[in-house]
Amino acid sequence: MSKPRVLLADDHKILIEGLRGLLEPEFELLETVEDGRQLVAAVDELLPDVIVADISMPMLNGIEAGRQILKSHPKSRIIYLTMHSDIAYAAEAFRLGASGYLLKRSAAAELVTAIREVLAGGVYVTPPIAKGLMTSSIVGGGMRPATPLTPRQREVLQLVAEGNTIKEIGSILNVSPKTVEFHKYRLMEHLDLRTTAELTQYAVKHGIVQLA
Repeated sequence: MSKPRVLLADDHKILIEGLRGLLEPEFELLETVEDGRQLVAAVDELLPDVIVADISMPMLNGIEAGRQILKSHPKSRIIYLTMHSDIAYAAEAFRLGASGYLLKRSAAAELVTAIREVLAGGVYVTPPIAKGLMTSSIVGGGMRPATPLTPRQREVLQLVAEGNTIKEIGSILNVSPKTVEFHKYRLMEHLDLRTTAELTQYAVKHGIVQLA
């Protein structure tokens, strides 16, 4: 009987190596990806049984990558393994259709159990987060997205906040620089912001990007 196939997405190589040692006895580990765009492409190509992804990733964060994956592959099982203990992140993850949420500090004790639970058709929530979710009004789809933006606007916002030029963003998104300029202008108009620095501050505040 073949092992369940797991795809790992995280840009911290030391963590990935630790996860390999933890998971390889029970699961087949597919290629590791380091940013959200690589993750979306890898899922399209490999169709893993379970995806274990960080939220804070370059190019496209884990939440936005999850939206794209579940739109194309609605039966995908995504477990978020993250440092974010804020209930809002977990609620947004489950609102978009995630199957699991646990903290990196708990990975050694909980990740294998979480994958087993998700493979069996269940949902796994790390205990420190579960209580908050159960008692919060944001459970059950009540939470609004962190930003009232379209998916394309969130992509552009993250890439701008990460310091990419208009030309670089156009190349990444496969659109013209004029189209990028249009989205950036509409972003600034919609959010009532005037500078790239303000856009970056907004992206950090709302968890769209995490700067080192």
